[in-house]
Amino acid sequence: MRTIMIGLLLAALISPVSLAGAPAPVTYNLDASQSKFMAHANAGGLLWFKGHNHHLAAREFTGQVELTPETVTPASLRLVVKAASLHETGADFTEPQKEIINRELREIVLHPDQYPDITFQSTNVTAKMSGPGRYEVKIDGNFTLHGVTKRIAIPAVVTLSGNDLRAVGEFSIDRDDYKVKATSAFHGMVRVKNKIKFEFDIVGHR
Repeated sequence: MRTIMIGLLLAALISPVSLAGAPAPVTYNLDASQSKFMAHANAGGLLWFKGHNHHLAAREFTGQVELTPETVTPASLRLVVKAASLHETGADFTEPQKEIINRELREIVLHPDQYPDITFQSTNVTAKMSGPGRYEVKIDGNFTLHGVTKRIAIPAVVTLSGNDLRAVGEFSIDRDDYKVKATSAFHGMVRVKNKIKFEFDIVGHR
Protein backbone atom coordinates (compact mmCIF):
# COMPACT_ATOMS: atom_id res chain seq x y z
CA MET A 1 0.00 0.00 0.00
CA ARG A 2 2.84 2.37 0.87
CA THR A 3 4.46 1.74 -2.53
CA ILE A 4 1.18 2.55 -4.31
CA MET A 5 0.74 5.78 -2.35
CA ILE A 6 4.29 6.89 -3.17
CA GLY A 7 3.65 6.14 -6.86
CA LEU A 8 0.45 8.19 -6.88
CA LEU A 9 2.21 11.09 -5.14
CA LEU A 10 5.03 11.09 -7.67
CA ALA A 11 2.53 11.03 -10.56
CA ALA A 12 0.67 13.97 -9.08
CA LEU A 13 3.89 15.93 -8.76
CA ILE A 14 5.24 15.09 -12.20
CA SER A 15 2.04 15.51 -14.29
CA PRO A 16 1.51 19.24 -13.71
CA VAL A 17 5.12 19.94 -14.69
CA SER A 18 4.70 18.01 -17.94
CA LEU A 19 1.44 19.73 -18.76
CA ALA A 20 2.84 23.15 -17.95
CA GLY A 21 5.81 22.52 -20.23
CA ALA A 22 3.64 21.67 -23.25
CA PRO A 23 2.77 24.77 -25.33
CA ALA A 24 -0.94 25.46 -25.51
CA PRO A 25 -2.48 25.55 -29.01
CA VAL A 26 -3.25 28.98 -30.46
CA THR A 27 -6.41 29.78 -32.46
CA TYR A 28 -6.46 32.21 -35.38
CA ASN A 29 -9.73 33.44 -36.88
CA LEU A 30 -9.69 34.15 -40.59
CA ASP A 31 -10.07 37.79 -41.62
CA ALA A 32 -12.03 37.72 -44.90
CA SER A 33 -11.36 41.42 -45.53
CA GLN A 34 -7.64 40.66 -45.84
CA SER A 35 -7.96 37.21 -47.42
CA LYS A 36 -8.63 35.73 -50.84
CA PHE A 37 -10.19 32.48 -52.07
CA MET A 38 -10.48 31.95 -55.84
CA ALA A 39 -11.28 29.25 -58.38
CA HIS A 40 -9.77 29.21 -61.87
CA ALA A 41 -10.97 27.22 -64.90
CA ASN A 42 -9.52 27.18 -68.40
CA ALA A 43 -12.15 27.77 -71.06
CA GLY A 44 -12.68 26.05 -74.35
CA GLY A 45 -15.66 26.01 -76.70
CA LEU A 46 -17.58 28.31 -79.04
CA LEU A 47 -18.93 31.85 -79.34
CA TRP A 48 -17.50 34.90 -77.63
CA PHE A 49 -16.29 33.10 -74.49
CA LYS A 50 -13.84 31.01 -76.53
CA GLY A 51 -10.27 31.23 -75.27
CA HIS A 52 -11.17 33.12 -72.10
CA ASN A 53 -10.39 31.68 -68.70
CA HIS A 54 -12.74 31.96 -65.74
CA HIS A 55 -11.56 33.56 -62.50
CA LEU A 56 -14.11 33.17 -59.72
CA ALA A 57 -13.67 34.99 -56.41
CA ALA A 58 -15.56 34.30 -53.18
CA ARG A 59 -17.06 37.28 -51.39
CA GLU A 60 -18.07 35.38 -48.24
CA PHE A 61 -15.97 32.84 -46.37
CA THR A 62 -14.93 32.08 -42.81
CA GLY A 63 -12.28 29.91 -41.27
CA GLN A 64 -10.23 28.99 -38.26
CA VAL A 65 -6.67 27.76 -37.82
CA GLU A 66 -5.40 26.10 -34.68
CA LEU A 67 -1.69 25.42 -34.32
CA THR A 68 1.01 24.80 -31.76
CA PRO A 69 3.56 27.58 -31.20
CA GLU A 70 7.14 26.92 -32.37
CA THR A 71 6.34 23.57 -34.02
CA VAL A 72 3.01 24.40 -35.77
CA THR A 73 1.86 20.79 -35.39
CA PRO A 74 -0.45 19.55 -34.03
CA ALA A 75 -2.57 21.87 -36.13
CA SER A 76 -5.94 22.06 -37.88
CA LEU A 77 -7.73 24.14 -40.50
CA ARG A 78 -11.42 24.62 -41.23
CA LEU A 79 -12.54 26.78 -44.14
CA VAL A 80 -16.16 27.49 -45.15
CA VAL A 81 -16.93 29.31 -48.42
CA LYS A 82 -20.45 30.41 -49.29
CA ALA A 83 -21.10 28.97 -52.76
CA ALA A 84 -23.50 31.76 -53.67
CA SER A 85 -20.76 34.34 -53.17
CA LEU A 86 -18.55 33.02 -56.00
CA HIS A 87 -18.60 35.43 -58.92
CA GLU A 88 -16.74 35.98 -62.18
CA THR A 89 -13.90 38.51 -62.05
CA GLY A 90 -12.12 37.81 -65.36
CA ALA A 91 -11.02 40.99 -67.14
CA ASP A 92 -11.80 39.42 -70.54
CA PHE A 93 -15.55 39.50 -69.88
CA THR A 94 -17.90 42.46 -70.15
CA GLU A 95 -20.34 43.16 -67.33
CA PRO A 96 -23.29 41.61 -69.26
CA GLN A 97 -21.18 38.50 -69.91
CA LYS A 98 -20.30 38.27 -66.22
CA GLU A 99 -23.97 38.47 -65.35
CA ILE A 100 -24.69 35.48 -67.61
CA ILE A 101 -21.83 33.47 -66.08
CA ASN A 102 -22.84 34.35 -62.52
CA ARG A 103 -26.46 33.38 -63.17
CA GLU A 104 -25.42 30.02 -64.60
CA LEU A 105 -23.00 29.48 -61.72
CA ARG A 106 -26.02 29.62 -59.44
CA GLU A 107 -28.60 27.86 -61.63
CA ILE A 108 -26.53 25.22 -63.42
CA VAL A 109 -23.19 24.73 -61.70
CA LEU A 110 -23.17 25.22 -57.91
CA HIS A 111 -26.86 25.13 -56.87
CA PRO A 112 -26.18 27.13 -53.66
CA ASP A 113 -29.78 26.79 -52.47
CA GLN A 114 -29.19 23.05 -52.16
CA TYR A 115 -25.45 23.08 -51.40
CA PRO A 116 -24.77 26.40 -49.64
CA ASP A 117 -21.26 25.67 -48.36
CA ILE A 118 -17.94 24.67 -49.89
CA THR A 119 -15.84 23.36 -47.00
CA PHE A 120 -12.43 22.01 -46.13
CA GLN A 121 -11.71 20.28 -42.83
CA SER A 122 -8.19 19.09 -42.15
CA THR A 123 -7.48 15.63 -40.79
CA ASN A 124 -3.68 15.80 -40.56
CA VAL A 125 -1.05 18.51 -40.84
CA THR A 126 2.71 18.20 -41.26
CA ALA A 127 5.10 21.16 -41.19
CA LYS A 128 8.77 21.95 -41.83
CA MET A 129 10.41 25.23 -40.89
CA SER A 130 11.87 27.04 -43.91
CA GLY A 131 12.87 30.30 -42.22
CA PRO A 132 12.16 32.45 -39.18
CA GLY A 133 8.40 32.22 -38.61
CA ARG A 134 7.94 30.52 -41.99
CA TYR A 135 6.80 26.92 -42.54
CA GLU A 136 6.17 24.63 -45.49
CA VAL A 137 2.97 22.79 -44.62
CA LYS A 138 1.05 19.86 -46.06
CA ILE A 139 -2.61 19.76 -45.06
CA ASP A 140 -4.55 16.53 -45.58
CA GLY A 141 -8.32 16.71 -45.22
CA ASN A 142 -11.83 16.49 -46.58
CA PHE A 143 -12.99 18.88 -49.30
CA THR A 144 -16.75 19.13 -49.82
CA LEU A 145 -18.21 20.67 -52.96
CA HIS A 146 -21.72 20.29 -54.41
CA GLY A 147 -22.57 17.77 -51.68
CA VAL A 148 -19.63 15.46 -52.48
CA THR A 149 -16.70 14.95 -50.09
CA LYS A 150 -13.25 13.79 -51.23
CA ARG A 151 -9.90 13.47 -49.50
CA ILE A 152 -7.27 15.90 -50.83
CA ALA A 153 -3.84 17.19 -49.84
CA ILE A 154 -3.04 20.91 -49.90
CA PRO A 155 0.52 22.29 -49.85
CA ALA A 156 0.82 25.73 -48.30
CA VAL A 157 3.31 28.21 -46.92
CA VAL A 158 2.45 29.51 -43.46
CA THR A 159 4.01 32.65 -42.02
CA LEU A 160 3.64 33.70 -38.37
CA SER A 161 4.24 37.26 -37.25
CA GLY A 162 3.15 38.48 -33.83
CA ASN A 163 -0.57 37.84 -33.52
CA ASP A 164 -1.04 37.31 -37.26
CA LEU A 165 -0.94 34.25 -39.48
CA ARG A 166 -0.81 34.08 -43.27
CA ALA A 167 -1.31 30.89 -45.29
CA VAL A 168 -0.81 30.82 -49.07
CA GLY A 169 -1.41 27.79 -51.27
CA GLU A 170 -3.30 26.18 -54.12
CA PHE A 171 -4.82 22.85 -55.10
CA SER A 172 -6.69 21.36 -58.05
CA ILE A 173 -9.70 19.09 -58.43
CA ASP A 174 -11.53 17.36 -61.26
CA ARG A 175 -15.04 18.79 -61.35
CA ASP A 176 -16.45 15.42 -62.53
CA ASP A 177 -15.41 13.92 -59.18
CA TYR A 178 -17.80 16.35 -57.50
CA LYS A 179 -20.61 16.06 -60.07
CA VAL A 180 -20.22 19.71 -60.99
CA LYS A 181 -21.41 20.76 -64.44
CA ALA A 182 -19.40 23.16 -66.57
CA THR A 183 -19.90 26.89 -66.58
CA SER A 184 -21.67 27.07 -69.92
CA ALA A 185 -23.07 30.25 -71.40
CA PHE A 186 -25.98 29.59 -73.75
CA HIS A 187 -26.69 26.26 -72.05
CA GLY A 188 -23.83 24.09 -73.21
CA MET A 189 -22.43 26.02 -76.18
CA VAL A 190 -19.40 27.05 -74.13
CA ARG A 191 -17.67 24.48 -72.00
CA VAL A 192 -14.95 24.55 -69.36
CA LYS A 193 -12.21 21.96 -68.98
CA ASN A 194 -12.50 19.48 -66.13
CA LYS A 195 -9.61 20.76 -64.01
CA ILE A 196 -10.44 23.52 -61.56
CA LYS A 197 -7.62 25.18 -59.63
CA PHE A 198 -8.32 26.81 -56.28
CA GLU A 199 -5.95 29.29 -54.70
CA PHE A 200 -6.07 30.94 -51.31
CA ASP A 201 -4.22 33.65 -49.47
CA ILE A 202 -5.73 33.76 -46.01
CA VAL A 203 -4.88 35.99 -43.07
CA GLY A 204 -5.86 35.17 -39.51
CA HIS A 205 -5.59 36.90 -36.16
CA ARG A 206 -5.32 35.46 -32.68
